[in-house]
Amino acid sequence: AYYNVNEYGKWDEENKYVLIRTKSDNDIAIEFGISMQQLEEKTKDWKSLLSNFRNKREKPRLDDKTLTSWNALMIKGYVDAYKTFQDKEYLNVALKNGNFIKSKQIKKDGSLYHTYKEGKSNINGYLEDYSSVIDAFIGLYEVTLDKEWLLKADQLAEFTFDKFFDSEKHMFYFTSSEDAAIIARNIDYRDNVIPSSNSVLAKNLFRLAHHFDNQLYGETALQMLKNVQPEMEKYPISFSNWIDLLTNYQSSYYEVVVVGQEALPKIQEINKTYLPNILIAGGKSNDTLPLLRGRYIEQRTLIYVCVNNTCKLPVATVKDALVLLK
Repeated sequence: AYYNVNEYGKWDEENKYVLIRTKSDNDIAIEFGISMQQLEEKTKDWKSLLSNFRNKREKPRLDDKTLTSWNALMIKGYVDAYKTFQDKEYLNVALKNGNFIKSKQIKKDGSLYHTYKEGKSNINGYLEDYSSVIDAFIGLYEVTLDKEWLLKADQLAEFTFDKFFDSEKHMFYFTSSEDAAIIARNIDYRDNVIPSSNSVLAKNLFRLAHHFDNQLYGETALQMLKNVQPEMEKYPISFSNWIDLLTNYQSSYYEVVVVGQEALPKIQEINKTYLPNILIAGGKSNDTLPLLRGRYIEQRTLIYVCVNNTCKLPVATVKDALVLLK
């Protein structure tokens, strides 16, 4: 009666029962004329018997491998959380995960592994791994100003052109040309629960084109967007990440460059405001990165608000910079 081992709980297959509770302990105690203490002793015994029997069964297999792409998505999530809440622990988690990918999941030839388990990296990376990791590394650069993250993102982007790019379709295959031959290589471009690998990569190339003044990246991102536009107009729900990229072409996209000893605190302050149509670049001193070149002025920290590398007069305060972004 307690578990409905009766007609109510009977399962037609193999004359078995599903243990279902439909009455409270108090109702059961009243129904059978026993005290709650007596019922507790009985249920304790029943649960012990059931547990011992269940432990004899084969346990479900545990999928405990680490996926590069999913960890990169988590990095980006932690970076975004850090921007908003300024909780240093979020940044620490993101950096720890980023360094794990950099040290364990990137091969000597610059390619990525897809999985990691029990101390061993395995399986050639898919486009989703490259897209997600590039996105994560750009994010880490924009909150730390450690340009090694940005340079590594650029190297991975170059690798995707070498091993994944279809120069005729101007899209990227899901699998590398280094993988075993298959009947047909798939191109993943429709957004779903997770944005498609091509839409994420197109946004990456758009941003890297600004960071490195790279014409190939910029032209490729735009052509990829044009490729999906006819279908995007018919089924927008399956192209949400592409639409996000499209908005950057329909309105001003700002390059916010902060240079000087106080660059990082000023960037942290800028990040407190949600600004979807900007990228961040910066450094404490002279640098060869295109967006930083020639913008360092000794003993000052200046903020440059630019569009396509054409900048307004620099300002010294975040308040003034935010006015220029409106």
